[in-house]
Amino acid sequence: MPDHPRAPLLAPRNMLLVALSLSIGWGVRGNWGHEYGALIPGALSALAVAIVAGSSCWRRQAAYFGFFGALGWSFGGSMSYGKIIGMTLSGAAGEMAYGFLMLFVIGFLWGAVGGAGTVLAGRCRPRDLADFFPPLLAVFSAWFVWEYLLLPLLPAGSEDLLNWFDTDWVGVTILLIALLGYSAAARKWNDAHSLMLWMALGWWAAFLVLVAALDLHMTPPRSDNWAGSLGMTAAMAAWLLRRKMRDVARASLVAGAFAGSGFAIGGAVQALGRSTGVAANWWSLMEQSFGFISGIGIAVAMARIQPPANGKLDNAPRWTTGAAVAFLLLVMTYVNVAKNIEVVWKPNKILPETICRLPAAWWFNAAYGLVAALVIALIWRHHRSGLTLVPSTALGRTQALYVLVLWWILLGNLSRLTPFHEARLVTEGVIHVNACLATWLALTVRDE
Repeated sequence: MPDHPRAPLLAPRNMLLVALSLSIGWGVRGNWGHEYGALIPGALSALAVAIVAGSSCWRRQAAYFGFFGALGWSFGGSMSYGKIIGMTLSGAAGEMAYGFLMLFVIGFLWGAVGGAGTVLAGRCRPRDLADFFPPLLAVFSAWFVWEYLLLPLLPAGSEDLLNWFDTDWVGVTILLIALLGYSAAARKWNDAHSLMLWMALGWWAAFLVLVAALDLHMTPPRSDNWAGSLGMTAAMAAWLLRRKMRDVARASLVAGAFAGSGFAIGGAVQALGRSTGVAANWWSLMEQSFGFISGIGIAVAMARIQPPANGKLDNAPRWTTGAAVAFLLLVMTYVNVAKNIEVVWKPNKILPETICRLPAAWWFNAAYGLVAALVIALIWRHHRSGLTLVPSTALGRTQALYVLVLWWILLGNLSRLTPFHEARLVTEGVIHVNACLATWLALTVRDE
Protein backbone atom coordinates (compact mmCIF):
# COMPACT_ATOMS: atom_id res chain seq x y z
CA MET A 1 0.00 0.00 0.00
CA PRO A 2 1.42 3.43 -0.87
CA ASP A 3 2.36 5.50 2.14
CA HIS A 4 2.09 8.93 0.52
CA PRO A 5 -1.34 10.33 1.39
CA ARG A 6 -1.53 13.21 -1.11
CA ALA A 7 -3.73 11.74 -3.86
CA PRO A 8 -6.25 9.87 -1.66
CA LEU A 9 -6.88 12.82 0.66
CA LEU A 10 -7.67 15.17 -2.22
CA ALA A 11 -10.22 12.77 -3.75
CA PRO A 12 -13.69 14.37 -3.36
CA ARG A 13 -15.15 11.32 -1.60
CA ASN A 14 -12.40 11.23 1.00
CA MET A 15 -12.34 14.97 1.49
CA LEU A 16 -16.10 14.80 2.08
CA LEU A 17 -15.63 12.32 4.94
CA VAL A 18 -13.09 14.55 6.70
CA ALA A 19 -15.28 17.64 6.18
CA LEU A 20 -18.42 15.86 7.43
CA SER A 21 -16.56 14.55 10.47
CA LEU A 22 -15.46 18.01 11.59
CA SER A 23 -18.90 19.41 10.75
CA ILE A 24 -20.68 16.78 12.85
CA GLY A 25 -18.24 17.27 15.70
CA TRP A 26 -18.67 21.02 15.62
CA GLY A 27 -22.44 20.76 15.53
CA VAL A 28 -22.33 18.58 18.64
CA ARG A 29 -19.65 20.74 20.22
CA GLY A 30 -22.03 23.69 20.07
CA ASN A 31 -24.32 21.92 22.55
CA TRP A 32 -21.56 21.24 25.11
CA GLY A 33 -19.17 24.08 24.39
CA HIS A 34 -15.71 25.18 25.49
CA GLU A 35 -12.54 23.08 25.48
CA TYR A 36 -14.20 19.77 26.30
CA GLY A 37 -16.67 20.10 23.45
CA ALA A 38 -13.92 21.08 21.00
CA LEU A 39 -12.20 17.74 21.60
CA ILE A 40 -14.89 16.03 19.53
CA PRO A 41 -14.43 17.58 16.06
CA GLY A 42 -10.66 17.25 16.38
CA ALA A 43 -10.85 13.56 17.19
CA LEU A 44 -13.38 12.68 14.49
CA SER A 45 -11.65 14.58 11.68
CA ALA A 46 -8.23 13.16 12.56
CA LEU A 47 -9.57 9.59 12.62
CA ALA A 48 -11.24 10.25 9.25
CA VAL A 49 -7.87 11.33 7.84
CA ALA A 50 -6.27 8.09 9.06
CA ILE A 51 -9.03 6.08 7.35
CA VAL A 52 -8.95 7.67 3.90
CA ALA A 53 -5.32 8.78 3.50
CA GLY A 54 -4.21 5.41 2.16
CA SER A 55 -1.22 5.24 4.53
CA SER A 56 -0.75 1.96 6.40
CA CYS A 57 1.53 3.81 8.83
CA TRP A 58 -1.16 6.33 9.72
CA ARG A 59 -3.76 3.62 10.20
CA ARG A 60 -1.50 1.76 12.61
CA GLN A 61 -1.26 4.87 14.76
CA ALA A 62 -4.90 5.96 14.38
CA ALA A 63 -5.35 6.20 18.16
CA TYR A 64 -2.60 8.83 18.21
CA PHE A 65 -4.39 10.69 15.40
CA GLY A 66 -7.61 10.86 17.40
CA PHE A 67 -5.82 11.83 20.60
CA PHE A 68 -3.64 14.63 19.21
CA GLY A 69 -6.36 15.87 16.87
CA ALA A 70 -8.69 16.21 19.86
CA LEU A 71 -6.12 18.04 21.99
CA GLY A 72 -5.16 20.39 19.17
CA TRP A 73 -8.71 21.56 18.52
CA SER A 74 -9.53 21.79 22.23
CA PHE A 75 -7.17 24.75 22.79
CA GLY A 76 -9.40 27.15 20.88
CA GLY A 77 -12.38 26.28 23.07
CA SER A 78 -11.25 28.88 25.59
CA MET A 79 -11.96 31.75 23.18
CA SER A 80 -15.25 33.62 23.34
CA TYR A 81 -17.00 34.56 20.10
CA GLY A 82 -20.67 34.98 21.01
CA LYS A 83 -20.43 38.77 21.15
CA ILE A 84 -18.50 38.80 17.86
CA ILE A 85 -21.36 36.91 16.21
CA GLY A 86 -23.72 39.53 17.56
CA MET A 87 -21.67 42.25 15.89
CA THR A 88 -22.04 40.55 12.49
CA LEU A 89 -25.82 40.77 12.95
CA SER A 90 -25.92 44.40 14.14
CA GLY A 91 -26.61 46.02 10.76
CA ALA A 92 -23.96 48.72 11.35
CA ALA A 93 -21.31 48.50 8.61
CA GLY A 94 -18.29 49.23 10.80
CA GLU A 95 -19.39 46.90 13.56
CA MET A 96 -20.19 44.12 11.08
CA ALA A 97 -16.80 44.49 9.37
CA TYR A 98 -15.04 44.25 12.74
CA GLY A 99 -17.15 41.23 13.64
CA PHE A 100 -16.34 39.29 10.48
CA LEU A 101 -12.63 40.19 10.72
CA MET A 102 -12.44 38.98 14.30
CA LEU A 103 -14.32 35.81 13.35
CA PHE A 104 -11.55 35.11 10.86
CA VAL A 105 -8.88 35.76 13.49
CA ILE A 106 -10.55 33.47 16.05
CA GLY A 107 -11.11 30.75 13.47
CA PHE A 108 -7.52 31.03 12.23
CA LEU A 109 -6.06 30.65 15.73
CA TRP A 110 -8.39 27.73 16.45
CA GLY A 111 -7.62 25.94 13.20
CA ALA A 112 -3.87 26.58 13.22
CA VAL A 113 -3.31 24.80 16.53
CA GLY A 114 -6.01 22.22 15.81
CA GLY A 115 -4.49 21.45 12.45
CA ALA A 116 -1.02 21.22 13.95
CA GLY A 117 -2.23 18.55 16.38
CA THR A 118 -3.46 16.38 13.53
CA VAL A 119 -0.41 17.09 11.38
CA LEU A 120 2.05 16.20 14.15
CA ALA A 121 0.28 12.86 14.59
CA GLY A 122 1.03 12.07 10.94
CA ARG A 123 4.45 13.67 10.68
CA CYS A 124 6.21 12.44 13.85
CA ARG A 125 7.47 8.99 14.72
CA PRO A 126 5.34 7.06 17.22
CA ARG A 127 8.22 7.17 19.71
CA ASP A 128 8.23 10.97 19.58
CA LEU A 129 4.44 11.12 19.98
CA ALA A 130 4.61 8.77 22.95
CA ASP A 131 6.95 11.24 24.67
CA PHE A 132 3.97 13.58 25.15
CA PHE A 133 2.00 11.15 27.29
CA PRO A 134 3.89 11.25 30.62
CA PRO A 135 4.02 15.08 30.89
CA LEU A 136 0.43 15.35 29.68
CA LEU A 137 -0.63 12.85 32.32
CA ALA A 138 1.12 15.00 34.93
CA VAL A 139 -0.67 18.11 33.64
CA PHE A 140 -4.09 16.42 33.53
CA SER A 141 -3.57 15.15 37.07
CA ALA A 142 -2.60 18.61 38.30
CA TRP A 143 -5.67 20.16 36.68
CA PHE A 144 -7.88 17.51 38.28
CA VAL A 145 -6.41 18.14 41.75
CA TRP A 146 -6.92 21.88 41.36
CA GLU A 147 -10.45 21.71 39.96
CA TYR A 148 -11.96 19.04 42.20
CA LEU A 149 -9.83 18.97 45.36
CA LEU A 150 -8.26 22.40 45.96
CA LEU A 151 -10.65 24.90 44.38
CA PRO A 152 -13.66 23.76 46.46
CA LEU A 153 -11.62 24.38 49.63
CA LEU A 154 -10.96 28.05 48.85
CA PRO A 155 -13.01 30.68 50.72
CA ALA A 156 -16.13 32.08 49.08
CA GLY A 157 -15.28 34.81 46.59
CA SER A 158 -11.85 33.38 45.74
CA GLU A 159 -12.90 32.67 42.17
CA ASP A 160 -13.55 36.38 41.65
CA LEU A 161 -10.02 37.15 42.85
CA LEU A 162 -8.64 34.61 40.38
CA ASN A 163 -10.63 36.09 37.50
CA TRP A 164 -8.06 38.02 35.47
CA PHE A 165 -9.93 39.25 32.39
CA ASP A 166 -11.82 35.95 32.43
CA THR A 167 -8.81 34.04 31.07
CA ASP A 168 -7.27 30.64 31.72
CA TRP A 169 -4.14 32.04 33.36
CA VAL A 170 -4.50 29.72 36.36
CA GLY A 171 -4.71 26.65 34.15
CA VAL A 172 -1.69 27.72 32.10
CA THR A 173 0.29 28.36 35.29
CA ILE A 174 -0.63 24.93 36.65
CA LEU A 175 0.51 23.42 33.35
CA LEU A 176 3.90 25.08 33.69
CA ILE A 177 4.31 23.91 37.30
CA ALA A 178 3.27 20.33 36.45
CA LEU A 179 5.45 20.20 33.33
CA LEU A 180 8.58 21.51 35.04
CA GLY A 181 7.90 19.44 38.14
CA TYR A 182 7.56 16.24 36.14
CA SER A 183 10.63 17.01 34.04
CA ALA A 184 12.71 17.63 37.16
CA ALA A 185 11.45 14.48 38.90
CA ALA A 186 11.96 12.30 35.81
CA ARG A 187 15.23 14.03 34.90
CA LYS A 188 14.07 14.10 31.33
CA TRP A 189 13.74 16.79 28.69
CA ASN A 190 12.78 16.21 25.08
CA ASP A 191 10.89 17.84 22.20
CA ALA A 192 7.52 17.09 23.78
CA HIS A 193 8.45 19.00 26.94
CA SER A 194 10.02 21.77 24.88
CA LEU A 195 6.94 22.35 22.68
CA MET A 196 4.62 22.41 25.69
CA LEU A 197 6.89 24.93 27.43
CA TRP A 198 7.14 27.19 24.39
CA MET A 199 3.37 27.25 23.90
CA ALA A 200 2.66 27.99 27.58
CA LEU A 201 5.24 30.78 27.71
CA GLY A 202 3.90 32.15 24.42
CA TRP A 203 0.43 32.28 25.97
CA TRP A 204 1.74 34.27 28.95
CA ALA A 205 3.86 36.63 26.84
CA ALA A 206 1.02 37.64 24.54
CA PHE A 207 -1.50 38.00 27.36
CA LEU A 208 0.81 40.18 29.45
CA VAL A 209 1.77 42.42 26.52
CA LEU A 210 -1.53 42.73 24.64
CA VAL A 211 -4.05 42.64 27.48
CA ALA A 212 -2.33 43.46 30.76
CA ALA A 213 0.06 46.09 29.37
CA LEU A 214 -1.59 47.53 26.24
CA ASP A 215 -5.16 47.06 27.51
CA LEU A 216 -6.38 45.56 24.23
CA HIS A 217 -9.70 43.70 24.43
CA MET A 218 -11.41 41.96 21.53
CA THR A 219 -14.86 41.50 23.09
CA PRO A 220 -15.09 43.36 26.40
CA PRO A 221 -16.19 42.30 28.97
CA ARG A 222 -15.89 38.75 27.57
CA SER A 223 -12.83 36.52 27.92
CA ASP A 224 -9.47 37.72 26.59
CA ASN A 225 -8.15 34.21 25.97
CA TRP A 226 -7.76 35.25 22.33
CA ALA A 227 -4.50 36.98 23.28
CA GLY A 228 -3.09 33.89 24.95
CA SER A 229 -4.17 31.80 21.96
CA LEU A 230 -2.39 34.22 19.63
CA GLY A 231 0.83 33.94 21.65
CA MET A 232 0.51 30.17 21.87
CA THR A 233 0.04 29.87 18.10
CA ALA A 234 3.00 32.16 17.38
CA ALA A 235 5.21 30.26 19.82
CA MET A 236 4.20 26.95 18.26
CA ALA A 237 5.05 28.24 14.79
CA ALA A 238 8.43 29.53 16.00
CA TRP A 239 9.19 26.18 17.64
CA LEU A 240 8.30 24.27 14.46
CA LEU A 241 10.51 26.51 12.32
CA ARG A 242 13.35 26.22 14.84
CA ARG A 243 13.08 22.42 14.62
CA LYS A 244 13.05 22.70 10.81
CA MET A 245 9.54 21.28 10.61
CA ARG A 246 8.48 23.75 7.95
CA ASP A 247 6.02 21.31 6.41
CA VAL A 248 4.09 21.18 9.69
CA ALA A 249 4.17 24.97 10.01
CA ARG A 250 2.84 25.37 6.45
CA ALA A 251 0.11 22.81 7.04
CA SER A 252 -0.87 24.62 10.24
CA LEU A 253 -1.22 27.89 8.30
CA VAL A 254 -3.36 26.15 5.67
CA ALA A 255 -5.64 24.67 8.33
CA GLY A 256 -5.85 28.05 10.05
CA ALA A 257 -6.71 29.88 6.82
CA PHE A 258 -9.53 27.46 6.03
CA ALA A 259 -10.85 27.61 9.60
CA GLY A 260 -10.74 31.41 9.64
CA SER A 261 -12.59 31.56 6.32
CA GLY A 262 -15.03 28.95 7.58
CA PHE A 263 -15.81 30.95 10.68
CA ALA A 264 -16.48 34.10 8.66
CA ILE A 265 -18.54 32.25 6.03
CA GLY A 266 -20.48 30.47 8.76
CA GLY A 267 -21.28 33.85 10.29
CA ALA A 268 -22.55 35.02 6.92
CA VAL A 269 -24.71 31.89 6.61
CA GLN A 270 -26.35 32.72 9.92
CA ALA A 271 -26.87 36.37 8.99
CA LEU A 272 -28.46 35.46 5.66
CA GLY A 273 -30.58 32.76 7.26
CA ARG A 274 -31.94 35.08 9.91
CA SER A 275 -32.74 37.68 7.27
CA THR A 276 -35.12 35.23 5.56
CA GLY A 277 -37.38 35.16 8.61
CA VAL A 278 -37.42 31.35 8.59
CA ALA A 279 -37.47 29.97 12.14
CA ALA A 280 -34.51 27.61 12.49
CA ASN A 281 -31.48 27.07 14.66
CA TRP A 282 -29.24 29.18 12.44
CA TRP A 283 -26.53 29.20 15.12
CA SER A 284 -26.07 25.44 14.82
CA LEU A 285 -26.13 25.59 11.02
CA MET A 286 -23.46 28.31 11.23
CA GLU A 287 -21.26 26.07 13.37
CA GLN A 288 -21.77 23.05 11.14
CA SER A 289 -20.81 25.18 8.10
CA PHE A 290 -17.66 26.30 9.89
CA GLY A 291 -16.82 22.70 10.72
CA PHE A 292 -17.33 21.55 7.14
CA ILE A 293 -15.02 24.19 5.66
CA SER A 294 -12.43 23.58 8.39
CA GLY A 295 -12.56 19.87 7.61
CA ILE A 296 -11.71 20.58 3.98
CA GLY A 297 -8.75 22.56 5.29
CA ILE A 298 -7.55 19.59 7.36
CA ALA A 299 -7.69 17.32 4.31
CA VAL A 300 -5.79 19.84 2.17
CA ALA A 301 -3.20 20.45 4.90
CA MET A 302 -2.60 16.75 5.53
CA ALA A 303 -2.27 16.01 1.80
CA ARG A 304 1.21 17.58 1.85
CA ILE A 305 2.47 15.64 4.86
CA GLN A 306 4.73 12.63 4.38
CA PRO A 307 4.46 9.86 7.00
CA PRO A 308 7.65 9.16 9.01
CA ALA A 309 10.12 6.78 7.43
CA ASN A 310 9.90 4.45 10.41
CA GLY A 311 6.35 4.37 11.67
CA LYS A 312 6.26 1.04 13.46
CA LEU A 313 4.43 1.23 16.76
CA ASP A 314 7.00 -1.21 18.16
CA ASN A 315 9.17 1.86 18.75
CA ALA A 316 6.66 3.35 21.22
CA PRO A 317 5.48 2.06 24.61
CA ARG A 318 2.33 0.06 23.94
CA TRP A 319 0.52 1.57 26.91
CA THR A 320 0.35 4.92 25.13
CA THR A 321 -1.87 3.56 22.34
CA GLY A 322 -4.17 2.06 24.95
CA ALA A 323 -4.19 5.37 26.82
CA ALA A 324 -5.12 7.19 23.60
CA VAL A 325 -8.03 4.81 22.96
CA ALA A 326 -9.21 5.13 26.57
CA PHE A 327 -9.05 8.91 26.31
CA LEU A 328 -11.21 8.94 23.18
CA LEU A 329 -13.79 6.44 24.41
CA LEU A 330 -13.95 7.34 28.10
CA VAL A 331 -12.47 10.71 29.01
CA MET A 332 -13.68 12.71 26.01
CA THR A 333 -17.18 11.26 26.25
CA TYR A 334 -17.47 11.57 30.03
CA VAL A 335 -16.42 15.21 30.38
CA ASN A 336 -19.10 16.16 27.86
CA VAL A 337 -21.98 13.82 28.65
CA ALA A 338 -21.62 14.46 32.40
CA LYS A 339 -22.63 18.08 31.76
CA ASN A 340 -26.12 16.83 30.91
CA ILE A 341 -26.85 16.04 34.56
CA GLU A 342 -26.98 19.61 35.91
CA VAL A 343 -27.79 21.44 32.67
CA VAL A 344 -30.58 19.27 31.23
CA TRP A 345 -31.58 16.11 33.08
CA LYS A 346 -32.20 17.53 36.57
CA PRO A 347 -33.82 20.83 35.49
CA ASN A 348 -36.20 18.90 33.20
CA LYS A 349 -36.97 16.31 35.93
CA ILE A 350 -35.46 13.50 33.84
CA LEU A 351 -33.29 12.70 36.86
CA PRO A 352 -34.27 13.38 40.46
CA GLU A 353 -31.95 15.15 42.83
CA THR A 354 -31.28 11.91 44.70
CA ILE A 355 -31.74 8.19 44.10
CA CYS A 356 -31.86 6.01 47.21
CA ARG A 357 -30.63 9.02 49.22
CA LEU A 358 -27.54 9.41 47.07
CA PRO A 359 -27.04 12.28 44.58
CA ALA A 360 -28.02 11.41 41.01
CA ALA A 361 -24.53 12.43 39.86
CA TRP A 362 -23.08 9.75 42.13
CA TRP A 363 -25.06 7.05 40.32
CA PHE A 364 -24.07 8.42 36.93
CA ASN A 365 -20.38 8.48 37.90
CA ALA A 366 -20.60 4.97 39.34
CA ALA A 367 -22.20 3.64 36.15
CA TYR A 368 -19.68 5.40 33.93
CA GLY A 369 -16.87 4.21 36.17
CA LEU A 370 -18.00 0.61 35.72
CA VAL A 371 -18.04 1.04 31.94
CA ALA A 372 -14.58 2.64 32.13
CA ALA A 373 -13.23 -0.30 34.15
CA LEU A 374 -14.63 -2.70 31.56
CA VAL A 375 -13.17 -0.81 28.60
CA ILE A 376 -9.74 -0.47 30.24
CA ALA A 377 -9.71 -4.17 31.13
CA LEU A 378 -10.60 -5.07 27.53
CA ILE A 379 -7.87 -2.80 26.16
CA TRP A 380 -5.35 -4.44 28.50
CA ARG A 381 -6.53 -7.91 27.51
CA HIS A 382 -6.29 -7.05 23.82
CA HIS A 383 -2.72 -5.84 24.20
CA ARG A 384 -1.77 -9.05 25.98
CA SER A 385 -3.48 -11.75 23.92
CA GLY A 386 -5.89 -10.09 21.50
CA LEU A 387 -9.67 -9.99 21.29
CA THR A 388 -11.48 -11.72 18.44
CA LEU A 389 -13.91 -8.79 18.30
CA VAL A 390 -11.13 -6.38 17.30
CA PRO A 391 -10.47 -6.35 13.51
CA SER A 392 -7.20 -7.89 12.42
CA THR A 393 -6.27 -5.11 9.96
CA ALA A 394 -5.13 -1.59 10.77
CA LEU A 395 -7.87 -0.16 8.53
CA GLY A 396 -10.53 -2.24 10.23
CA ARG A 397 -9.40 -1.11 13.69
CA THR A 398 -9.39 2.53 12.60
CA GLN A 399 -12.87 2.22 11.11
CA ALA A 400 -14.17 0.53 14.27
CA LEU A 401 -12.69 3.24 16.51
CA TYR A 402 -14.14 6.00 14.33
CA VAL A 403 -17.65 4.55 14.30
CA LEU A 404 -17.59 3.80 18.03
CA VAL A 405 -16.48 7.34 18.94
CA LEU A 406 -18.94 8.92 16.48
CA TRP A 407 -22.08 7.16 17.68
CA TRP A 408 -21.13 7.17 21.37
CA ILE A 409 -20.90 10.94 21.18
CA LEU A 410 -24.07 11.32 19.09
CA LEU A 411 -26.13 9.27 21.54
CA GLY A 412 -24.76 11.35 24.40
CA ASN A 413 -25.69 14.50 22.50
CA LEU A 414 -29.21 13.22 21.77
CA SER A 415 -29.73 12.48 25.46
CA ARG A 416 -28.92 16.13 26.13
CA LEU A 417 -31.88 17.24 24.02
CA THR A 418 -34.56 15.54 26.08
CA PRO A 419 -37.36 16.49 26.11
CA PHE A 420 -36.97 16.92 22.36
CA HIS A 421 -38.50 20.02 20.75
CA GLU A 422 -39.39 20.34 17.10
CA ALA A 423 -37.14 23.41 16.83
CA ARG A 424 -34.19 21.01 17.10
CA LEU A 425 -35.42 18.76 14.28
CA VAL A 426 -33.58 20.55 11.49
CA THR A 427 -30.20 20.84 13.18
CA GLU A 428 -30.14 17.45 14.91
CA GLY A 429 -31.67 15.91 11.80
CA VAL A 430 -28.85 17.32 9.66
CA ILE A 431 -26.28 15.97 12.12
CA HIS A 432 -27.95 12.55 12.09
CA VAL A 433 -28.10 12.35 8.29
CA ASN A 434 -24.48 13.49 8.02
CA ALA A 435 -23.43 10.90 10.60
CA CYS A 436 -25.11 8.13 8.62
CA LEU A 437 -23.38 9.31 5.45
CA ALA A 438 -20.03 9.60 7.24
CA THR A 439 -20.42 6.08 8.62
CA TRP A 440 -21.07 4.75 5.10
CA LEU A 441 -18.08 6.63 3.68
CA ALA A 442 -15.80 5.40 6.47
CA LEU A 443 -16.84 1.74 6.39
CA THR A 444 -16.77 1.36 2.63
CA VAL A 445 -13.09 2.37 2.31
CA ARG A 446 -11.25 -0.70 1.06
CA ASP A 447 -7.80 -1.92 2.12
CA GLU A 448 -6.22 -2.11 -1.30
